[in-house]
Amino acid sequence: MKPPKGFETVESAYPIGFEDKIAGRGIIHGGWVQQQLILQHPSVGCFITHCGIGSLSEPMGSQCQVVLMPQAVDQFVNARQMSLELKIGVEVEPSEDDGFFTKEAVQKAISMVMDEGSEVGAEVKANHAKWREFILKDGLEDSYISSFIQSLQQMLE
Repeated sequence: MKPPKGFETVESAYPIGFEDKIAGRGIIHGGWVQQQLILQHPSVGCFITHCGIGSLSEPMGSQCQVVLMPQAVDQFVNARQMSLELKIGVEVEPSEDDGFFTKEAVQKAISMVMDEGSEVGAEVKANHAKWREFILKDGLEDSYISSFIQSLQQMLE
């Protein structure tokens, strides 16, 4: 996480008593982390992302469900592609009043992907599994490079 406006660090923005409340139940870290390793951990079930392109490719290879919360520029396009075209995540609906995300909207999106009986969640999980299988397929990257080299060779002939 990055610090909220008006705060130097994430930790300085915590409400009084917050650290005691989450002790032993969760971690919030304001610096850089190895995101791929965290997403692979079996205790992580849902990933809320700002929809930067790097933050979208990493959960594709994990079993985490994806909640999309775009903040700026290309992130809105990325979120629409992931939610509407690929259907591997659910986008948090911004407030009609001010365009910000409410805690209720975030909770609704998380429930949609995480609740066992959710039809949306079932569809998202199935699509995510298909894309994960494709992305993690052995030789995928090599096939792109080989195809590129073949195309270059054909141009020279």
